[in-house]
Amino acid sequence: MKKKTIGLFAVLLWTCINVSAQETFKVMFYNLLNYPNEDAVPNRIDDLDLILSDYQPDLFLVCELNNITGANDVLNITKTAISTSFEMASYVSNTSDDNSGNSNELQNLLYYDTSKFTLEEEVIVPTDLRDFNIYRLQLKTVDQATNPIDLYVVVCHLKASTGVVNENRRFNMILNLENYLDTLPADANVILGGDLNVYSASEPAFQELIDDINHITFVDPPNRIGAWNNNPNFVDVFTQSTRTQSNLGGAGGGMDSRFDFLLTSENMIGMSTINYVTDSFQAYGNNGFGACYNSAINSSNCGNASSTYSFAIRDALHDFSDHLPVTLSLEANVTLSIDQESLLSQNLSLDKTVIDEELTINYSSEYFGRTLKIHDQLGKHISTTYLNDNHKHTINTTELVNGIYFISIQGKKNENLKFIVKH
Repeated sequence: MKKKTIGLFAVLLWTCINVSAQETFKVMFYNLLNYPNEDAVPNRIDDLDLILSDYQPDLFLVCELNNITGANDVLNITKTAISTSFEMASYVSNTSDDNSGNSNELQNLLYYDTSKFTLEEEVIVPTDLRDFNIYRLQLKTVDQATNPIDLYVVVCHLKASTGVVNENRRFNMILNLENYLDTLPADANVILGGDLNVYSASEPAFQELIDDINHITFVDPPNRIGAWNNNPNFVDVFTQSTRTQSNLGGAGGGMDSRFDFLLTSENMIGMSTINYVTDSFQAYGNNGFGACYNSAINSSNCGNASSTYSFAIRDALHDFSDHLPVTLSLEANVTLSIDQESLLSQNLSLDKTVIDEELTINYSSEYFGRTLKIHDQLGKHISTTYLNDNHKHTINTTELVNGIYFISIQGKKNENLKFIVKH
């Protein structure tokens, strides 16, 4: 097969290149459990590093951020665990409680891959408790200027706790959101990620979201509608609580509730330019075991050696938050525009960033003949190897202890990679 190569000079003349006609975008919503103020479990940011390294979302929606320091911590992790092209939306402290002393320290935020999205607009919808933070993104396509494709992302955290009073507060918060959604185009692509704190689909807040007479009607992508709380029939979509202990911050009691959601506007189920990928929704870390009901997510009741989610992932989830993240994938038949910086970053990659037995490194021809070094997180040199002309190199990692490691390439000071060993 004849190979066609493009010289560096020619590449530098281009401002963008066409990549693919079918693109998939991974979305994750996560309640960060009062990050960074909650410190009952030390070094929680390392657990988030492992989680994001494993899932690799393109959009990362969060709630329960306490402050700008925590927001920047998370941004730095997205840049090292996922891609250097990640950025965050504007960090804005909750405005809804301004009349009560601005005491609420639970903020929402969006992190996004700037090689795939541009952030066009940020909107705050206040309520009597916490803001809805809404972000209008556009897909970064080759024809973005003439054929823009918008995606609205809603991040929220509704009132917690049982009882009619709290149910009504959740409902009233959703009514505030609906007033804003009524201003959008009827065919708008909207995803909502949030800790809804609802115990059943019959609650007024949830019914309002899925009401088919709405200007924008939401759907539950996995179609798991019902009375979720303490109902083992819905264990596969449970997201709280990852712990049975009560001294780690957050809730204990084990897996017994579905509080965390990613909903899409109904047009995104096969009728829009951006669509939900069938069966892609997951309560991330939840293997769906019936025995996981009322158990800690890192227990043997919630997984085994052949499970989708390993012990290492479930243990990180257990330690980082009392909630599981929820994830889904979106797809669009578009051609993305990738700038030169993004292109160059694709020339060196790892098959996986969470490693058990074998590390696989992929590289382009510009790396042929260069030496590769591995150091641990303390800077100790572990090994040196030589990159031949095979475009792929594997390293046995069975002798490495669990931890974070860094790869450096001779003559490539700004192109370092990180991987995590978890046996």
